[in-house]
Amino acid sequence: METVADYPRPPLLVPCQDQILVKAGGVVICETTRSFRVLETFHPPTYYLPPDSFRLDLLEPAMGASFCEWKGVARYFDLVVPAPGDETEKRLSKVVWQYPQPSAAFEPIAGWLALYPGAMDGCWVNGEAVIAQPGGFYGGWITSQVDGPFKGDPLHPELR
Repeated sequence: METVADYPRPPLLVPCQDQILVKAGGVVICETTRSFRVLETFHPPTYYLPPDSFRLDLLEPAMGASFCEWKGVARYFDLVVPAPGDETEKRLSKVVWQYPQPSAAFEPIAGWLALYPGAMDGCWVNGEAVIAQPGGFYGGWITSQVDGPFKGDPLHPELR
């Protein structure tokens, strides 16, 4: 069990070999045993996934960017999945991001992809369903292996 209050600031980048599965729109968009976890005080881990395990054909660049004081400038993608049984698509706006040129400490995740688990049909770590970090802005993955309280939780306004 990891306690997120014990995670460092600045965040730590940790290689991970957990089995990761992500589905959206009824489609497997990522399956891998290679990832990185970003561990930051009071945040559940955010997983960065290798592009070669991701359905890149379902990503379309989105407008806008954001800046992280630790990682640098992030760019965003819409995830566009075919709707089953008809010709329409389902567009999930700005649900995937990456750092094309992160700071030196985060260079290993250059071009790797992170996502908002709450926007997906489901995300699993070693077969366990993930709960999305509260707050909408954050991309943390909550499993039984991490203990809060978590930043973004309305029951803990002191962590906002």
